[in-house]
Amino acid sequence: MDIIGYIKNMMADPSGSPSSKRWIVLLCTILMATGYIANLFWQYTVEEFMFNAIMYIVIGGMGITGAEKFAPKPPTSEE
Repeated sequence: MDIIGYIKNMMADPSGSPSSKRWIVLLCTILMATGYIANLFWQYTVEEFMFNAIMYIVIGGMGITGAEKFAPKPPTSEE
């Protein structure tokens, strides 16, 4: 499997359609890493409340995405 196919599969929900929650979590994770690296190497200061807000979005999004795995599946029309 190529890398693009892997990323598309990783960012899709169990039914195969793109999951907006996963894309938002990925974007916020990239923003957090960028802020951390900017602070570490270039002494750019990210306000603590902004960093915490992005962190809570990531934690909440990952929790919701993880909970979807254990949620009961809705009945299909065949059942």
